[in-house]
Amino acid sequence: KKKKKKSEKNGTSNSTPNDMALDPSSTEKFLKHFHSQKHLKLAQNAVTVSPVGEIAVDRQRLQAVDTSFSVKLDLGWRATNQKSSGRCWLFAALNLLRPGAMQQLKVKQFEFSQNYLFFWDKMERANFFLEAILETAGCPLADRTVSFLLERPIDDGGQWNMVAALLKKYGCVPKPVMPETESSGNTRFMNSILKSKLRSGAQELRRVWGDAKAVSATKASVLQGIFNILCVHLGTPPTSFDWQWQDSDGNFHRDGETTPQEFFKRYTTLNLDNYVCVVNDPRPTSPMHRTFTVQYLGNVVGGEPVSYLNISIAEMKALARRTLEEEKEPVWFGCDSGKSIHRKLGLWDDEIYDYETLYDTEFPLRHDKASRLLFGETLMTHAMLFTGVDIADDMTRRWRVENSWGDQNGDKGFYVITDKWFDQHMFEIAVNKKLLSPELVAQLDANPIVLPPWDPMGALARQEAMALRTQADDAVQSACAVQHEQQAAAAAAA
Repeated sequence: KKKKKKSEKNGTSNSTPNDMALDPSSTEKFLKHFHSQKHLKLAQNAVTVSPVGEIAVDRQRLQAVDTSFSVKLDLGWRATNQKSSGRCWLFAALNLLRPGAMQQLKVKQFEFSQNYLFFWDKMERANFFLEAILETAGCPLADRTVSFLLERPIDDGGQWNMVAALLKKYGCVPKPVMPETESSGNTRFMNSILKSKLRSGAQELRRVWGDAKAVSATKASVLQGIFNILCVHLGTPPTSFDWQWQDSDGNFHRDGETTPQEFFKRYTTLNLDNYVCVVNDPRPTSPMHRTFTVQYLGNVVGGEPVSYLNISIAEMKALARRTLEEEKEPVWFGCDSGKSIHRKLGLWDDEIYDYETLYDTEFPLRHDKASRLLFGETLMTHAMLFTGVDIADDMTRRWRVENSWGDQNGDKGFYVITDKWFDQHMFEIAVNKKLLSPELVAQLDANPIVLPPWDPMGALARQEAMALRTQADDAVQSACAVQHEQQAAAAAAA
């Protein structure tokens, strides 16, 4: 009994080593069950020669796909392409500003330079990281917060408050003024260099911590190095540019020498100060109608802090619908884009794949959003833009999405989200606070609950791999298509 109580106190198992290990009798039982199920053998035969998504897909769901919408705001503008980067949040925010700019410029197509804001985000993030290192310099390296900071000193991802801070400080420019580079659309190597420089800078700052003069000199040296790296990879950001253009009617316009801040004020129509982030975090530890922030989440030191107001998914859905239907504005949002997606069709549908039948096993977390957050099964991975919604009998049925993965999939880069998928995998939208109830507006001024740096609600700012996986998945799908064509040709020749 004493031994049992001791093991329970230490959190260890009372099982003997033989009970804990996989033994031949267990594996024999598993194998016997597998071979006794004919549908599992059939699944094995199919999946070993074809992508699993092609086998698990529900054909009836595919045939039911409808791309018509009762409210549709995008009227001809082209989808953008973040390529192999995690810049979705920047693309989505600049795409939100795009309709107003096109109206002001009287053009049918226009893009802001995503590379310009990306440059300054990297620079600001480097400074933000170094300040965090100084703030935690008295903690041991084994401290979880310090370890977390050093693990991911800089990433591609970001949040709504972060892009708002960049726009207010640096403005924006047309895409031709600072176009894409090889590294802006393929960030992995550049990021590895930046991380190496920042980690070495962190080591030196911790070494001289306490000597104000040495700290200042060291930080300036590190930031100069970061600036050099960014200029080499992304180009040099303009301080001003000569702006002239021709509108859709053939009329010529010239503004002359213009700064990025002047361009932002002149050609964007949304007042960013009026927009706030609302999230749906159903975990029991996250009370509804309270504000939250995530420690060490941000980019501009001294800028607007990243904060969220937690609301129900029904409230979020109503706000997104009102923005599209009444305000005639697209909606910036964050979600877990890796779940239940058919990329070729451009469809997110929570019922499109039947993996439970395919594998003859259950996935209980699938329909429990709170538990998926608690057990690491979900987090925010991607930001996009709602540009439409389909409403029937006063109920939302599906949502039109402007993605930033190019125009090869979906409706030339525009995707569809079903209403059930929205419930399970949507996390965040940016909304004009005039649409909030007085009770919710009052909560915006309350002191936020501070979540730890590694909380999943801060995950969107730590993303660089999602877009890389997306490109890799597309390459795999293309390779499979080529393989199938080759097999068909060989069979025909035989």
